[in-house]
This record gives sequence, structure tokens and C-alpha cells, in this order.
Amino acid sequence: QVQLVESGGGLVQAGGSLRLSCAASGRTFANYGMGWFRQAPGKEREFVAHISSSGSNTYYADSVKGRFTISRDNTKNTVYLQMISLKPEDTAVYYCAARRWPGGSFQFHQYDYWGQGTQVTVSS
Repeated sequence: QVQLVESGGGLVQAGGSLRLSCAASGRTFANYGMGWFRQAPGKEREFVAHISSSGSNTYYADSVKGRFTISRDNTKNTVYLQMISLKPEDTAVYYCAARRWPGGSFQFHQYDYWGQGTQVTVSS
């Protein structure tokens, strides 16, 4: 069992930056592909970024490419999402997820564990 706890969300003005963290429990974090997803009010959960277990491969949604960076520190059992040039349309609850597979995925149903989410609000 893996428990995921996100942090780092908050209120920021458009153009600002935030860094989200997702701390994982357990000794097998380094074996898991990790992803970030988000869900805005009244909308479906959408893929943001994913990273392979080693950190060597990353993939981004077109809407965040060039502005968001996913990374991980396997010595700290933590995955990060650095967000810059934030836009009001980035407002959502952000979730991290882990899958029992080395590669990441853009499909939410391929993840086995989810955090509780952290709110990101970008004001115009």
C-alpha cells in the first residue's frame, strides 16, 4: 500500500509560480511511475504530466508544456510539479498518482494510488 500526500497548493496571481510536492510512503516508491492530474469544478479529471520510475522519461499535456516541469527525488520519496507562468485556467485541484509500473501514463485509470489533492487557484 502506498499513501500519497500533496502539498504546495495555494492562491497565486496570473503569471506567478507554485511548486507542488507529493510525498509517498513505502519503500517501493522508486519502482512506481508517477503522474499529476487536475480537476476543475464541473470538469473531468485531466492529465497534466507523468514521469517514469527513474525520472528519465517525462511527458506533458499540451496545455502545460513549457510551463510545468515534473521531477522526482527517489531518496526523498517525493515527486514535484514546478508550475510557472500560471493562468486562470490552471485553477483546479491537483492530484498525484502512483502506478505499479515503471513507466508513467496519461490515463488516470492506469494508476493504483491517489493522493487527496491540493487546491491551486490562479487569479486574473
